[in-house]
Amino acid sequence: MPNPAAAPEPASGARRIVVFGDVIDDVVVVPSGPIRHDTDTPSSIRQRAGGSAANAASWLGAQGAAVDFVGRVGAGDVARHSDILAGFGVTPHLIGDTEHPTGAIIVIVEGNSRSMLTERGANDLLSADDVSDELLDHASVVHFTGYTIYHGDGAGDDHAAVRRLFDRAAARGVPVSVDPASAGSLEDFGAEAFLAVIAGAGLLFPNLDEGRALTGLDDPMEIAAALGQRFPLVALTLGADGVIVVETGHDPVRIPVVESRIVDPTGAGDSFVAGFLASWTENGDAVTAAKAGAAVAAGAVTQVGGRPSQA
Repeated sequence: MPNPAAAPEPASGARRIVVFGDVIDDVVVVPSGPIRHDTDTPSSIRQRAGGSAANAASWLGAQGAAVDFVGRVGAGDVARHSDILAGFGVTPHLIGDTEHPTGAIIVIVEGNSRSMLTERGANDLLSADDVSDELLDHASVVHFTGYTIYHGDGAGDDHAAVRRLFDRAAARGVPVSVDPASAGSLEDFGAEAFLAVIAGAGLLFPNLDEGRALTGLDDPMEIAAALGQRFPLVALTLGADGVIVVETGHDPVRIPVVESRIVDPTGAGDSFVAGFLASWTENGDAVTAAKAGAAVAAGAVTQVGGRPSQA
């Protein structure tokens, strides 16, 4: 059986990264100071395309990786979001929903913290079955976030489509990468239930809060070690304290953060994952990949919104 975290050596014409999951229209609000209730607060307000999975795909494409993205939007937004993704070098495979709108979030940024008001819309109708066998045939890795599990993919069928995706990927020797994405949603869903759904994943990208929720532990190194017992490759992100990489057969490695001026932390985790996967699928070196991810994330937080800037 192939190592589920080994960077594959695909046939000629392969080595594409397949990402599926949320597409969102973000309205990013950065108040000039404390929000004054019942009156005006001068703010910077920007509309941006977002969604954790779509953000990761965009950062991958911006780095020159060959990436396919599968998502679901309101029918009237297929062309608009396809063009935005294509502008980052992503090959879009968007499904138009005639009954539900494109997901939307109001993001209120206050220093290093964010408050998010969310309408998931068409994202809740996306299924892992929408990732075709043809895409998997040419994939080096397939990546998705916990939002697909928490909110979509048909909770009533015990997430059978996600489990089928793991089986279909394993049959092709394609590792599956998972970003838990939300500590709050993870706690609501249940850590053991989540771990059961993603059993067989080759790569896991939790932040510290998500790691605590998954393990019940507090110390970062202990969290990373515990998750390393379950998954072949874990990159635990610690914000300003860097990243801990745990890989089967190797000692844990702590990677320092790349210092930068934080304007908006939206998409920092997605950009880290993108930098990691773009590097790892090329060289299979997890430490080098974590350093690449940290560098991409350092640039991501210096701008408003969760995707790269477009010229």
